[in-house]
Amino acid sequence: MTKRPDMIDKLAEAARQGRISRRDFMHYSTVAGLTATTATGLWTRSAGAQPKSGGTFRIGAHDGNTSDTHDPGTYLSFSIIQLAHTYRSYLTLIEPDQTLGPDIATEWSATPDATEWTFKLNENASFHNGKPVTATDVIASMNHHRGESSTSAATALLKDVVDLVADGDYTVTFKLAAPNADLPWLMTDYHLAICPANDDGTIDWQSGLGSGPYKIVDGEFGVGFEMERHDGWHLEGAYFDKVVLTVLNDPNARQTALVTGDVDAITQLELKTLALLQRDPNIEIDNVPSAAAITMPMHCDTAPFDNVDVRNALKLAVNRDELMEKIAFGAATKGNDFHHSPAMPYWPDDIPQTDYDPDQAKALLAKAGAEGLSVNISVADSVFSGAVDLCVLYAEHAKAAGININVVREPNDGYYSDVWLKKPWCAVQWGARPTPDVMYSLAYKADAAWNESRWQNDRFNELLLQAKSELDNAKRAEMYREMAMLAKDDGGTVIPFFPNFVYARRSNVMHGPELAASWQMDGARAASRWWFG
Repeated sequence: MTKRPDMIDKLAEAARQGRISRRDFMHYSTVAGLTATTATGLWTRSAGAQPKSGGTFRIGAHDGNTSDTHDPGTYLSFSIIQLAHTYRSYLTLIEPDQTLGPDIATEWSATPDATEWTFKLNENASFHNGKPVTATDVIASMNHHRGESSTSAATALLKDVVDLVADGDYTVTFKLAAPNADLPWLMTDYHLAICPANDDGTIDWQSGLGSGPYKIVDGEFGVGFEMERHDGWHLEGAYFDKVVLTVLNDPNARQTALVTGDVDAITQLELKTLALLQRDPNIEIDNVPSAAAITMPMHCDTAPFDNVDVRNALKLAVNRDELMEKIAFGAATKGNDFHHSPAMPYWPDDIPQTDYDPDQAKALLAKAGAEGLSVNISVADSVFSGAVDLCVLYAEHAKAAGININVVREPNDGYYSDVWLKKPWCAVQWGARPTPDVMYSLAYKADAAWNESRWQNDRFNELLLQAKSELDNAKRAEMYREMAMLAKDDGGTVIPFFPNFVYARRSNVMHGPELAASWQMDGARAASRWWFG
């Protein structure tokens, strides 16, 4: 095969800049005429370059609110999630290759029935004031989300934890009321940050102390934070000397800041300008398929959404293909009104797709006695790039079914505290969760704090409990399939699509060949994983 030097050079440059995965690199290297051995060597030399230390990494982040706090139980906005993964640590983390990896915990193991999980802690981990992270801190941090008095959104995730026991300073055992094969994955949830324990067993969240790669020097919620490297960081990375996170809720302001070089990277691109940005040689785009979701939850205990025929009519009144084409510009996976994406395990790929059918929607409304339905949907620009346009286009689709959807544009600031969970129908963006159990426990379980549609289905909750305890993967997959069908046919959430995470950086900002798909910006860990080239 004839070698193509121009193509080989481009592949090597893409590997150096972290713009290509190893799999794609090997494939195209073969096309370019290289043997597998030669391609492997080129990959090692190109992608294996040692990261450089130094510089101030400036992030422009969306969805920051003045109502944000340091209390991990209240973490809500995307900016606070970015901040949390920069100044605090967790027991486990999602690696760039989507596997589960160590953070504060170095290893974990379960009893054969998965009712007890033991985590060994990193003895080198320390808080920003120099205090070692111990089992006492881990137990207090978990207890912050447990019990009837807790107001944390993560309470549902830890409901089956009946006791936490320390064995010395660096070992913690979780004792569960029922088996849970997903527990180490649950520990990556962004609420479950490890904070220093107070003498009374509570945690000191107010001071903003953490044990993450960077410590806060100054900052204001809804505005931004300045951070510097924590010398006691216990993992690899943290190559930058300083990190500045600036809240830029307006998408045009974020993009302009990147183009002019006022920031080095931004979250959530305005997708309609994606093609234009791709032509700028000073900017690199990261487009990562994910299990993030755009949801439109209807309060199932509030008229007219308390009628399942009305709910299903609204699901039939949206043209998902057109939304994906015109709003997501193809950077998405089609939704089917259950919160389980192909990026998650146990994906039920044989469930019939709900497609646009305004005539069937009309028939369901007639059955419900709701002809000429008129409803409001709340949305804000900060929810998703093009979120308002998405709702406006949905409203156009629904007219063919005789439905009037009035799009209410809400303020960006405070959207998730003032609108979500309060208004009877709104648009929401969910970050990716690692397993269906995590997602369903957070947002569909009957008593979940974030049951955004207020949906109650006894069979769904029964299956959720059974699946959590089922160690046979085939049986567990069948349970998740039935749960998906229940959510699709009876639930109160319209899910048009699962958006890719699309963000951007200046061309001198480097990262590895793979990016975590759990959150934007490499699982919200760009500050500790990326570097200046």
